[in-house]
Amino acid sequence: MIIEKIAEYTIFGMSAGGYFGLFVLMAMESMIFPVPSEVVMPFAGYLALQGRFNFWIALLVSGFGSIFGSVLSYYLGFYGGRPFVSKYGKYLLLDKEHLEWTENWFRKQGDKTIFISRFIPVVRHLISIPAGIAKMAIHKFVIYTFLGATIWNFILLYAGFKLGEHWDKIHQYSKELDIIFVALVILFLGYFVWKHRKLKNEKTK
Repeated sequence: MIIEKIAEYTIFGMSAGGYFGLFVLMAMESMIFPVPSEVVMPFAGYLALQGRFNFWIALLVSGFGSIFGSVLSYYLGFYGGRPFVSKYGKYLLLDKEHLEWTENWFRKQGDKTIFISRFIPVVRHLISIPAGIAKMAIHKFVIYTFLGATIWNFILLYAGFKLGEHWDKIHQYSKELDIIFVALVILFLGYFVWKHRKLKNEKTK
């Protein structure tokens, strides 16, 4: 299976490259490469349990890796724009339909999408490109990316730390985890819209 091959490369990358391997893998995960954080971060947690990684340094390195990859994708959209993505996206493993859906979602939800998207499958790999196309302020983009990515990375890192040598079980339940987080995001957005409308109605009275 593909996920098993990715797991093998993950183990090799971090076993041989240490923190640098973790940085590169999380940078790839934040771009358009098929490198799931549900495999990378739990293994990093397992290495922290073994004493080969420091838990907090691993979290920081993964956060910077996520920012690096996301910023590269951001500038791909910023300077290349939609014409570039449409023309060369297929060579970069981009799914056009997924990208269009992500771009529409970003347009509707605004800047906060960058934070929320870190918890949503598929979207977290693509959201940086629409942000670049829309020319979102880079400082906001970096802050939201770092916060969202660090929280998500912490959850997976801690899970791997607790599961120990069974860290690889996490990716088996990644779909269930994604469903839970998507449900939480929908609830959050629903509450945000309700609260916004409530305040708006109170002002008009």
